[in-house]
Amino acid sequence: MEKQLIDLINITKSFDGEIVIDDLTLHIRENSFVTLLGPSGCGKTTTLRIIGGFASPDKGQVFFNGENITDMPPNKRQLNTVFQKYALFPNMNVAENIAFGLKIKKKSKEYINDKIKYALKLVNLDGYEKRSIEALSGGQQQRIAIARAIVNEPKLLLLDEPLGALDLKLRQEMQYELIRLKNELGITFIYVTHDQEEALTMSDTIVVMNQGYIQQMGTPEQIYNEPENAFVATFIGDSNIISGKMIDDYLVEILGKKFKCIDAGFGKNKPVDVVIRPEDVILLDINDDRGILDGVMTHSIFKGEMYEMECRTNDGFEWLVHSTVLREVGENVKIYVDPKNIQIMNKPQSDDEKALDIEELSGGI
Repeated sequence: MEKQLIDLINITKSFDGEIVIDDLTLHIRENSFVTLLGPSGCGKTTTLRIIGGFASPDKGQVFFNGENITDMPPNKRQLNTVFQKYALFPNMNVAENIAFGLKIKKKSKEYINDKIKYALKLVNLDGYEKRSIEALSGGQQQRIAIARAIVNEPKLLLLDEPLGALDLKLRQEMQYELIRLKNELGITFIYVTHDQEEALTMSDTIVVMNQGYIQQMGTPEQIYNEPENAFVATFIGDSNIISGKMIDDYLVEILGKKFKCIDAGFGKNKPVDVVIRPEDVILLDINDDRGILDGVMTHSIFKGEMYEMECRTNDGFEWLVHSTVLREVGENVKIYVDPKNIQIMNKPQSDDEKALDIEELSGGI
């Protein structure tokens, strides 16, 4: 089992009197790929900057390998950062950019040349030593920024939305490159993004943040299939979120109809929120006895790999449906959902109720 590398303990940070991180505790293990995910202003980049030493917490402590580094300057920490703006030097060629940090450390010329070749091979840019930075594409510049970071052999690589400036195809290619690099190098990655697809594709663990605290953390599968609250359910992918009533264990009432489910322990006749992903909504012919709710198709859009459709049931609720089978607008259908695809959540007491207590976060990632 990998040991813990980073420990953030009771971190609080505010700007101009506004709290952006609220008593955050987080433990990150070695050789993991952890993504901090959330909307703008949720505190994810500030958290990354505190780990990197570019910002200081108002309260709390940062530990690296068990050592308190809260007040340690960035250049003394065993980590490197790759930003969305790659900060490459246009007056230097590729080799000079990669060698910059090593020259500051006064490494030998032979050592530096070996490291440049090694790094370029890792990022699939062999032979690019003499290229001008301005002659490189956005994706190539991003790889050089990563190469410059990894030649310093950091134990931790911080990545602050490094793919944000790339087009979709190149961004997807670089996602797989980052996974490969992480596996080959054995470096811990902490990655900041607001892009749900990036987080689901690359991460071992996703930390979903909002309003300065952690809403949920877990594997991509856990975050997507078992959201802790409505915020996580809506932020990670598309969802149908419906107010329901837990009749009893394994039985929930949705829009006046009873659905079997696999959840228990919510009590009897308790108000709950129900999450059903659009790909889990099964549309049946109107005379199919398996259907539970009657509806009519209202919208349809072809999205390449599937159709995105809307179905209005008799109660007026508009269901979002993803399917490879087209149902025509105006067609009458019935809706069925497999019990294992119905996710039950407690109704929050307030809009900003925390999904997880500090005690639940102390186990580490």
